[in-house]
Amino acid sequence: MSILIRNAMVVSPADGLSGRYDLRIENGRIAAVGGELQAGNADRVMDAAGLTAVPGLVDMHVHLRDPGQTHKEDIFTGCRAAAAGGVTSLLAMPNTVPTVDSPKTVHEIAEKAAHADAHVYIAASITKGLRSEEPTDLEALRAAGAIGLSDDGRPVVNTAFLRSAMRRAPQLGMTVAAHCEDLFLADGGKINEGEVSAQLGVRGIPAAAEDCGTAREIALAAADDVPIHICHVSTATSVALIRDAKARGIRVTAETAPHYFSLTDQALLRRDADYRMNPPLRTQKDVQAVIEGLRDGTLDVIATDHAPHTPEEKADFEKAPNGSIGMETSLAVGLTYLVGMGLMTLDELIEKMSVCPARILGIPAGTLAVGAPADIALVDLDEKWEVDPAQLHGKSQNTPFKGMTLTGRVKMTFLGGRLVFGG
Repeated sequence: MSILIRNAMVVSPADGLSGRYDLRIENGRIAAVGGELQAGNADRVMDAAGLTAVPGLVDMHVHLRDPGQTHKEDIFTGCRAAAAGGVTSLLAMPNTVPTVDSPKTVHEIAEKAAHADAHVYIAASITKGLRSEEPTDLEALRAAGAIGLSDDGRPVVNTAFLRSAMRRAPQLGMTVAAHCEDLFLADGGKINEGEVSAQLGVRGIPAAAEDCGTAREIALAAADDVPIHICHVSTATSVALIRDAKARGIRVTAETAPHYFSLTDQALLRRDADYRMNPPLRTQKDVQAVIEGLRDGTLDVIATDHAPHTPEEKADFEKAPNGSIGMETSLAVGLTYLVGMGLMTLDELIEKMSVCPARILGIPAGTLAVGAPADIALVDLDEKWEVDPAQLHGKSQNTPFKGMTLTGRVKMTFLGGRLVFGG
């Protein structure tokens, strides 16, 4: 299959591309990038005038709920939502049922994902059942195809198990992604501890719960000179800890999520559980710190922590499970709150959402170079749209951006040269 995309504004920071070009796709790969390419024997020629072509996004923090909780989401619906958001590669977290703690489960996920609308990379758990009681067989999990390690949804309470995984992972070519939380400090809290939690009479989670976890992971990385990736950073102190660690040469990378640079815990005054996630929405001070962390390179990645739940599960504000969906809105939130506000350039946003996560995971993504997989998102940077949960493409509708007007919308997504979303 040969496709010629004409007249796109191509933005690919990894390749130094920023200008109007044509792109030729052949056999699932980028065959040529240049001005006024000849159609030749192209099976399809499309005019992308008015659209911007960027490398497919890489979301390194996604909960697909498959196996075991497919009433919330499954691999196919999750990847359909990914495609609608321009996400062509994702890292699936292991807190499924059963947990991704055996080669059998890794194989089952990989086999099913082979036919989905995004590249699904698999994170296996560090401890069996996420219980921090027994470590998993990292070598066997890697041999089965897992590229990441995490107990996300929970921290690895047993520090010795975490340290062992961090020391072994680089030799196996795996990335350890850490959920940083002190469960004793969190103590069953539901939202950020502060004025809003006091006003609502709801038990809060202190920022220190995240900060102590972040400090522990940084200390382990420093002690053994091994890499660690910090998940879903939400507090000003965690940003400062990571900034300091990087200045000292510690091998730490970190991500945040769109809701942490665009929303505060004031949203919880609605008593709507779609705004409840873990870590929770924080204060304006924390939002500003997260934005500064993105701008100065302290935070390397914007991921979503896409966490689907049904409306029934989210109906009770205090009893509902944590989590919100985000793959279909992540680029638009970045364009609206960062690029649109003059806080970041489009190139810098694509670095955070495609180039850097691809590099951290060591996967073939984040580029539109000749020979690279033809994973491409075509975006209308100027289109304004209202987020209607009923129109989203996954099974669940628990988005914290519902009813908001965002600027910038994915119009088409190609996965290995195959059109998986749009016209």
